[in-house]
Amino acid sequence: MKENVFSHIARFDAKATALTAALMLLNGATAPVAKATSDDFQFELVPSGAVLQCLPDAKGTVRIESDGGAEVMTIKVTGLPPHTEFDVFVIQVPNFPFGLSWYQGDIQTNARGKGKARFVGRFNEETFIVAPGVAPAPITHDGAFPDADLNPQTAPVHTYHLGLWFNSAEDAQKAGCRDVVTPFNGEHQAGIQVLNTSNFLDEEGPLSQVEH
Repeated sequence: MKENVFSHIARFDAKATALTAALMLLNGATAPVAKATSDDFQFELVPSGAVLQCLPDAKGTVRIESDGGAEVMTIKVTGLPPHTEFDVFVIQVPNFPFGLSWYQGDIQTNARGKGKARFVGRFNEETFIVAPGVAPAPITHDGAFPDADLNPQTAPVHTYHLGLWFNSAEDAQKAGCRDVVTPFNGEHQAGIQVLNTSNFLDEEGPLSQVEH
C-alpha cells in the first residue's frame, strides 16, 4: 500500500541521515569553501538516505556553465533503474522537509540506468524565491497533494540545493525501494527522493558556490 504522508519520510530519513553522513566522512566528502565562477563549476550528487539500500550505486555529476544572462546546468546520473523517469528540483535544503522547492524538469534513463539532462536558468548565488504578498493561486491538481489557492508571504529565500525524485511510487517499488507518494513531479504524484546535494551543508548548498 502506498504511503502519502511526510511523517513516514521524516522517520525514515532520520535513521538514514546519520548513515549517509558517516559514508561521506569515510569517502572524504567535504563542502567546498572557495566560490567558483559560473564559467565552469562541477559537483557531485549523492544517494538520498531513502535509497541507500535499494540503489546503492546511484550517483550523479552536475556541471554549471555561464550563458551570459543565465546558467546552463548539465546533470548526468548513473546507477539508476533502466528506462525510468526522474524529476529534478532546486530545493532549499537537501533532505526532509526540503523547504521551498522549484521544479526544473525530467531525466530519463537508458537501458544501462544512465541519464543526462540540460537545464537553462538562474543557478548561482542569486537563486531565490520571494513572495512580497499573498495572492490567489490557480488550482490545477487536487489529488493527494492538492494545490494551494493562496501563496504564503515570504522574504527572499535562497534555494541552493538539488534533488532528484522517482517520477512515480510505482517506479520506486519496481526498483525495490519504498513506494511512498510525494508531490515532487508535475502532477504531485512522485515517488521518493533518489539523489541530493547533502554532501554540502544545509545553508551552503552548491549553487551558493557559483558567483554571478
